[in-house]
Amino acid sequence: MSLHDQVAAAFAQDGWLSRAEPHFRPRAGQTEMAMAVAQTIEDGGVLVVEAGTGVGKTFSYLVPALLSGQRVLVSTATKALQDQLYLRDLPRLVQALGLPLRVARLKGRSSYVCLHHLGQVHQSKVPLDPQVLRAVARVQDWSRGTRSGDLAELPGLAENSTVAALVTSTKDNCVGSSCAHWEQCHVNTARAQALQADVCVVNHHLFFADMEVRDSGVAQLLPTAGVVVIDEAHQLNETGIQFAGWVLGTRQLQSYIKDVLADVTLHARGLADWMQLLGQLEQALNEWRAVGAGIAPGSRLRWLGAAPEGVSDKAWRGGLHAVGQSLRALLLVLAKVAETAHALVALYERGARLLSQLASFAQPVPDDAVRWLEVTRHHLRLMESPLTIAHLMRAHMQPQEADDPASQPSKAWVFTSATLGDDEDLRWFTETCGLRQAQVLRVDSPFDYASQAVLYVPEDIPEPAQQVAHSAAVAQLAGDGAAALGGRTLVLTTTLKALGAIGHQLQQRFGLLEPMDVLVQGQGPKHVLMERFRAGTLHGRGCILVASSTFWEGVDIPGDALQLVVIDKLPFPPPDDPLVEARSRQMEMLGRSPFADYMLPEACMALKQGAGRLIRRETDQGILVVADARLRTKAYGKRLVAALPPMQRIGTQEAWQQALLQLVQGSAPVLSIPASTRNEDDTSKDLG
Repeated sequence: MSLHDQVAAAFAQDGWLSRAEPHFRPRAGQTEMAMAVAQTIEDGGVLVVEAGTGVGKTFSYLVPALLSGQRVLVSTATKALQDQLYLRDLPRLVQALGLPLRVARLKGRSSYVCLHHLGQVHQSKVPLDPQVLRAVARVQDWSRGTRSGDLAELPGLAENSTVAALVTSTKDNCVGSSCAHWEQCHVNTARAQALQADVCVVNHHLFFADMEVRDSGVAQLLPTAGVVVIDEAHQLNETGIQFAGWVLGTRQLQSYIKDVLADVTLHARGLADWMQLLGQLEQALNEWRAVGAGIAPGSRLRWLGAAPEGVSDKAWRGGLHAVGQSLRALLLVLAKVAETAHALVALYERGARLLSQLASFAQPVPDDAVRWLEVTRHHLRLMESPLTIAHLMRAHMQPQEADDPASQPSKAWVFTSATLGDDEDLRWFTETCGLRQAQVLRVDSPFDYASQAVLYVPEDIPEPAQQVAHSAAVAQLAGDGAAALGGRTLVLTTTLKALGAIGHQLQQRFGLLEPMDVLVQGQGPKHVLMERFRAGTLHGRGCILVASSTFWEGVDIPGDALQLVVIDKLPFPPPDDPLVEARSRQMEMLGRSPFADYMLPEACMALKQGAGRLIRRETDQGILVVADARLRTKAYGKRLVAALPPMQRIGTQEAWQQALLQLVQGSAPVLSIPASTRNEDDTSKDLG
């Protein structure tokens, strides 16, 4: 039986999936995508699929991939989806299809406890907070019983916590095969399992890090994988440019000085005047860092010439040169004593990489890249990034034929997400990733948005440029909606300033005596905020969540816990961001419009992502509010509305109140709204 026939049989009304999965129901869009994936696997090539919310894209790519008999590599944007695929979706499908497949999950070093560093914590000469030591003790207890060593198994331990950094390794501080725990190393075990597996699940960060650092295991997996699936592909470009560029911070250099001091004291005491060498480097570093002393923390400075804008060319070049000379002097001495201990060899190699990065920032900015300087309260971060990952992806997919963009790789590559573009060719995604020759498929969501949800654009909302008045109006509107619904409200902001203003006003309105919890991003860990919000009404208290950044996507809150999504304004990229400016200049050089060809598509994708939080199941109902009159008054508003799901549109205060009433009564928010109150004719004309 051909793969095409096997996939058709699996998704049929009485097929393998319906017999093995009690809740499985055939969906035309899901089957269409699965058949396209099967065809790509049989023929080889590249398939890009935008699959709307509710299509069931995970089964659509997993079923044909598993049935193909080829080795499969799946990459996701987040570790959360990576864990979901490995722990839930893949085991169910492997069992349902009756396939004897070995499945593995591979993460980066920072996800696994390092037994060497865990044992070193109590030997640190720096006193640790008792609370940190208690958390380390928890890790130690857990480490004795874990098989995977994956810190995600340990409840309550955040990825970016101080404790996680203490008990994991990096490429720079791993002691390698000389480690006493080498045979029990969880990183080595995970890589070995991945290399032996028929199906391996990785994440985009590991996928791209491997392109630069060939020690993560993916380099060995990719050449032998016949099918590569990139899920949550809309994040691919932004993730990729982090790894394709350069990042060098004064914090990294300070950390290097600290590690050199510790290791030479242990392995090379008396072999050189280490205090003088390190003192010179630290003094040069402090003087260079002082160049940013008068710049507001949080600033991102354009860097088009020899130095970042607003910084003296002479002072900048002098500081960079002094740091480079001091680092070079240290490395010359380290090279002479490095053979005395493995740790010193690793130190030398790490320092050489830092010097190479420093030298790259002394050169002119490449034509196809953007460079900028980030200033914090105590540190500088030098950043350089390509404008897209097109060349990187072509080289990675076709190492022997990277110069011929029309050539096709022999293996099957599938890229998929719920949002990849606002046109039929999905150019927002395919252009930035160098996939113009790919086959493109768009599969609409099966949800009936016209009866499940409405889009409300207030008529009399202040302009976003009036920041104080606009934030106050958004807080008032969101508060009124939440009061009527008993919570169930998610407010998505485009800036941290708006986040703070709207969150503060809602918390002032709903004090402790009101039956409402107002959660604000940054006032607690993301997973804690999400758990409370998903719980809905708890002990008689409703819930409002005010959030920005990462909450615009990847947040799944089905059911009645979320019925109102308020977006404060249209999510255009900030025009003064160095990366945005560079991409805009590139568009102009190509004779294209930066606004129409870059900023507007970016806003369409972000708006589509935010709106996608509202309806997650066939039974969900709700209201989407975009508190920005430009959606109705500007010509480009039609394109933005066209990117949204096909909801009924309202524009009057009366229609808004009626929609809320319908939700409170448990009815769809559009069924009983009189056409005369919707302002539907005017709104349809204004909104497209």
